[in-house]
Amino acid sequence: MVAAVKQVLLIEEEPTLREITAFRLELLGYQVTALESADGIVERVSNDRPNAVIVGHFLQGISGLDVLDRLSTDVRTAGAPVMFLSPNSDLEDVQKAFTAGADEYLVTPFDPMVLEKKINRLTTA
Repeated sequence: MVAAVKQVLLIEEEPTLREITAFRLELLGYQVTALESADGIVERVSNDRPNAVIVGHFLQGISGLDVLDRLSTDVRTAGAPVMFLSPNSDLEDVQKAFTAGADEYLVTPFDPMVLEKKINRLTTA
């Protein structure tokens, strides 16, 4: 029996980071939908049911923390595994992300091996 391809929804405003992250995930065998905006994100996650959602910290018009909060508090998306991408590594920022609903936190720029470990953990939990 062939295993289903795992779906990842990536929301990252910065084009280079979005492309590199999507490419790395595709190399790992994930099907990636990469978006630059979080417009309609709750509905999209609710309808598409990705295996994981990756949210960038700085998005146009809304912060990534607000996106985490919306996803974690909406009954339709509260169970979605979410990773937060951020250039900030200080403990206060990490705690804010986890409080807002992140399941994983990845500091950018990232080591591809760390991305692989974290996304595997998210999608197999």
